[in-house]
Amino acid sequence: MTGGIGSGKSAVARRLVERGAVLVDADQVAREVVAPGTAGLAEVVAAFSEQVLDADGALDRAALGELVFADEAARRRLEAIVHARVRARTAELIAEAPADAVVVNDVPLLVEVGLAPTYHLVVVVQTAVATRLRRLDRDRGMSRADAERRIAAQADDARRAAVADVLLPNDGTLAQLHAAVDELWHDRLVPFEDNVRHRRAVRAGRVTLVESDPTWPQQYARLAARIRHAIAPADLRVDHIGSTAMAGLAAKDVIDIQLSVPSLADADGLAERLADAGFPRLPGDWWDNPRPAGSGRWEKRQHGNADPARPVHLHLRVTGSPGWRYALLMRDHLRADPDRRAAYLMLKRELAAAAPDSGAYATAKDPWFDEEYLRAQEWAEQTGWRP
Repeated sequence: MTGGIGSGKSAVARRLVERGAVLVDADQVAREVVAPGTAGLAEVVAAFSEQVLDADGALDRAALGELVFADEAARRRLEAIVHARVRARTAELIAEAPADAVVVNDVPLLVEVGLAPTYHLVVVVQTAVATRLRRLDRDRGMSRADAERRIAAQADDARRAAVADVLLPNDGTLAQLHAAVDELWHDRLVPFEDNVRHRRAVRAGRVTLVESDPTWPQQYARLAARIRHAIAPADLRVDHIGSTAMAGLAAKDVIDIQLSVPSLADADGLAERLADAGFPRLPGDWWDNPRPAGSGRWEKRQHGNADPARPVHLHLRVTGSPGWRYALLMRDHLRADPDRRAAYLMLKRELAAAAPDSGAYATAKDPWFDEEYLRAQEWAEQTGWRP
């Protein structure tokens, strides 16, 4: 969880703890790692002199704040000292939590230090700047100039929104905030934790087409970043494929992602790491539908998403294999040809009405794709397309 200074993260955190969450407060941890007698405090003093200490030898956070919030280089020096220690202590606290806990990390600088992909879900508490300024004056006695300077030193709303799986508005009453937090807790966080722990992926049921969502590419980017973090240090290609990768095309609200692997054995070796990151493997053996006609089934590994609010099909295919190339070719061909994309949309609407079961819907598209694949091959030859 993150949000700008004065956004009300503390109120959200308190409500989540009341619901049963285990809270790891990055600010509290940051104080702990620079407490008197710690190596962290000694390094801060070495960098900024004893003027950042109070009369008792403890860190004078106000004095330190005056230095670093007015000087970006100084702020980055402080972050380099503190953040690694905060991450190490945070890992210890998470390890101590019960196995079935929903752990909430309150991380004010999550965006600034690039930590979003390391979490299963990012909740951003979003509040208008004017409201934040009033709160900082009322609750902390902060001057307007100081408050504006601190707000400007942090990521803006657009940068936070880019990493947010959940935007939690906090410009209303406390009762409204509590209602939103309670809904998030019961409908998403608790089932998400249960799904991760039991290696259970969300499965789409009946086929329901929704209009094209302009945020699908952003949602893919967040998912891809988590996948890359989960499989590191392996540096494998990740692609957004399927209908949600085509602007303006109505589709099932499912993000299709292709992870390119050297072999299916490598895919199997990544299964547990992906599951830990919230992408459990779907049970059984998986093949692509027979495409093109007579080509047989193309074996792959398939994972889903444990997040109940974001269905995902994660396809692990061998780089250069027929199924791998097919997914990329058909995506790029339909992206490039609005007429064929419109024909595909017409087919999707007809089949969704006639065959709303997911399996029947997928199979019913095969004849159209057999024919379209020939057009895609011609297009690839004419344009010099390469995957």
